[in-house]
Amino acid sequence: MTRVAHPAPRLVLVGATDARGTALVELIEERNPTGYGELRLVDPTGRRRAVGSRRTPALPLEEAVFEGADVVFLCSGSGISRRWARPAARRGALVVDTSDAFRGDPEVSPVVPEVNGTTAARLPSGSVVASPRPMTVALARLLHGVERACGVRQAVVSTYQAASGAGHPGMEELLEGSELALRDPDAEPPSESFRPPLAFNAVPAVGGPLPDRSTTEEERLTRETRRVLNRPRLNLTVTCVSVPVVSGHSATLFVEAEVPMRRRELVRLLGSLPGVVVHDAADPRQTPTPLTAGDPDTVHVGRVRVVPHDPRGFWLWLTLDDLRAGSARNALGIAEAYLARRGTPVPGTGTHADGAGPRRAGGRGSLPVRSRG
Repeated sequence: MTRVAHPAPRLVLVGATDARGTALVELIEERNPTGYGELRLVDPTGRRRAVGSRRTPALPLEEAVFEGADVVFLCSGSGISRRWARPAARRGALVVDTSDAFRGDPEVSPVVPEVNGTTAARLPSGSVVASPRPMTVALARLLHGVERACGVRQAVVSTYQAASGAGHPGMEELLEGSELALRDPDAEPPSESFRPPLAFNAVPAVGGPLPDRSTTEEERLTRETRRVLNRPRLNLTVTCVSVPVVSGHSATLFVEAEVPMRRRELVRLLGSLPGVVVHDAADPRQTPTPLTAGDPDTVHVGRVRVVPHDPRGFWLWLTLDDLRAGSARNALGIAEAYLARRGTPVPGTGTHADGAGPRRAGGRGSLPVRSRG
């Protein structure tokens, strides 16, 4: 059988100088920058800044930049995505949006490749797809695996979200506020991105208030996770907290399964999930943290504990680099699933990703999963 030759994919990345865009440029350059037919880096502000390790000049944002693109990544704010997603899609590209613009749109699918990657693979050219918020990516990977193995009756999550969730402005505000507080403890720290100020503080509300006393972040995280898992009535309760960490989200997760679980079996199950690393240390002080976790492209899990009086329930701690594992890697995985279905060569795999020849599935999540004692 003669295989039809397909050109290397052409990518456009809007928001190459924003926090999520910078992480995606870094990931693409690490994976195989020469494997793409073209990588156009776009700065919506119009400043022709050099981007990435190759110091590529950023292009201005205009409709012509989408011409001939296979995949367009939107990594700026929701306003930019709402303005430019449809024009990019009309040019025939798959548009992968990493903002909040389409995450709540019932006609736009949120995709986590390890969970519902076939959704992206089946999308026609000219579609828009949403890359969920980073904590949704982590929860979906874990709950999907547990659901398949032993069912999920309920899940309770408390998140500890870093300043990077608010992009470069949030990180800069935390650093500026911390420096100010060290110089003058009585000074009023900046609080544009976080109210009250985040420096040396913990803010138990992420997003705006809702009538039921929850927040928009909690409602969106619940809704997105249910949609990705295709469980619209999943019993999921969420509390979101901002903590004074520059980058790297964490969470505690309690799950009540349908059947009892042994801790050893649970650790083995979690360690087998794609894009997940289990750190099964006896000393809780060796639990992974945003500072010590390691590989930025995986979800790191520790402190796995089965409830003694009810072995259907278990707790765990998780942490991930929200800009890499939670955003860049997920967005690139969506693109790869889409390109693979079309028979387009996926950079870094050495061949077509539709099953012809050796390949790795889904980006760096395909690295060997390991448990570390």
